Amino acid sequence: MASEPIVYATNALHPDGAALLAPHARLVVGPDTADDTLRAHVREADAVIVRAKLPDDAFAGAKRLKGVVRHGVGLDFIPVAAATAAGIPVANLPGSNTQAVAEYVFSALFHLRRPLGRMDAALRADGWGAARSHADSTRELGGTTLGLVGLGAIGGRIAAIASGGLGMRVLGHSRSGRAVPGVEGVDLPRLFAESDAIVIACPLTAETRGLVGADLIGRMPPHAVLINPARGAIVDTAALIAALGAGRIAGAATDVYDTHPVPPADALFGLGTLLMTPHVAGITATSMRAMSLGAAEEVLRILRGERPKNLVNPDCFALSA
Repeated sequence: MASEPIVYATNALHPDGAALLAPHARLVVGPDTADDTLRAHVREADAVIVRAKLPDDAFAGAKRLKGVVRHGVGLDFIPVAAATAAGIPVANLPGSNTQAVAEYVFSALFHLRRPLGRMDAALRADGWGAARSHADSTRELGGTTLGLVGLGAIGGRIAAIASGGLGMRVLGHSRSGRAVPGVEGVDLPRLFAESDAIVIACPLTAETRGLVGADLIGRMPPHAVLINPARGAIVDTAALIAALGAGRIAGAATDVYDTHPVPPADALFGLGTLLMTPHVAGITATSMRAMSLGAAEEVLRILRGERPKNLVNPDCFALSA
């Protein structure tokens, strides 16, 4: 009798995803996400569900491994080239957290433009007049320009909300040249120079690492804000700190960083015009359930010997043949 397949999840799944796997495999959730822990569990698994960055050599000695599924979309957590070379299929879940990230962007944008939380705090601490005075410097979003760096599923959803729901003009830049309804395609220098708010919505790749540096940030108008729910390494952190510290831009919001978690003494914590959140743009109860169910379904396909629905490295089959 064959042994029960082992599915290793780097982090806990939504209970509905775990329940879907239970009749077919033994789910193992790692105690932490240290590199040695990840390596050890990957070596013993038949399938892996990834929410933490795997080390580059994670698949060395993983003789049982039949497939890897990203609990989400971004593939920078998985050494895809190494998986392909080892004949290991990799899948992700496009669209699974699109709405969550889009709503995060507008939550951050409203916080930067109309900070109701600060008004609430001022009202409680300093009284009616002091709180009311905060409104004088707030800005409406309608009629302003939103710039999108990246026009994939998330960028497209943000564009639809901005133009159709808030009456914003939308500029966009995509390396692929993808056209999105309601979005005017422009180059990056123009996008940064003309936008009142800029959102980073592209994946982290060799081409986008450090893409937003001092030059592009320096083109932003003084009243403009930058929102990054994508990956920390896309934006030059030192350039962003310098611009915010000198008041050259009005504010920023970031959900991602060069190092996770952010070191307690990091200079980012000293910036009053920066909204910081702990990599939660794609996480809601709704999206977590969708991602866990989607990951479980892909794992079950892999364990049955089927191709994943959202296979990202089809060459793995040719190399393993």
